[in-house]
Amino acid sequence: MIKKILYGIFIFLGVGLLLFYIFQERFLFLNGKRVPKNVVYQFPQAFTEVNLKTADNETINALHFTLEKPKGIILFFHGNKGNLQRWGTIVPYLLEYNYEVFVIDYRNYGKSTGSFNETQMYNDALLAYNHVKTKFSEDKIVVYGRSLGATFATKVGAANNPKHVVLEAPFYNLKRATQFYFALSPTFLVKYPFRTDKMIGNITSPITFFHGDDDRTTSFTHSKELFDLVKSSQKEFVPISTGTHHNLKEFEVYQQKMKALLY
Repeated sequence: MIKKILYGIFIFLGVGLLLFYIFQERFLFLNGKRVPKNVVYQFPQAFTEVNLKTADNETINALHFTLEKPKGIILFFHGNKGNLQRWGTIVPYLLEYNYEVFVIDYRNYGKSTGSFNETQMYNDALLAYNHVKTKFSEDKIVVYGRSLGATFATKVGAANNPKHVVLEAPFYNLKRATQFYFALSPTFLVKYPFRTDKMIGNITSPITFFHGDDDRTTSFTHSKELFDLVKSSQKEFVPISTGTHHNLKEFEVYQQKMKALLY
């Protein structure tokens, strides 16, 4: 009887691990429904829709929110949940700092094509930076990454010399982030390392971290450990008391720091 119970447990665990491995993209990339190419985005702010062509012949869809006389531009890499239909309603608050905003949808998000691939997604992020660089000089480009987007912002910041790099609620790497979110996660099966910790030391631009100490999605402690790996001579970690994963922009300390770095 005991052998049968143990055998059943092993089968159950085996099936669970297999399902986790096969379907982990559904947990990691919460891209929502794909958006048909003929859908016309509508937002109150002035914007243009941009399609970037990748080296492997895929399309990365983006929104460029514009201003008449901007100080510069923020290249924004969004979190894992939702596509540009959602983020197009979130990122325009950054226009209030008199910076234009350029935000992409990752592969297989929204109107963007292609399959999830970590190396190619990093290349897509670099492609977006190179596009923005045709419009603005690097001393007017701020690279901003939120949550999952922080790993792409780190990659871009490490390979270039933007005016500033801003990381909001970043994670140390994906295995540690997965374990923080769910302690019993089988991290040995994670297919996407997203080693932000391995890239962060190559950033030489000024860099600012924002993290709420009540964040239940990405670890505040891990974020501070990631910050300790930064070698840039101009760095600042801004802890936000009672801040969660979703509301940091509402705090005065966030707003004042953003005004200071977006001079």
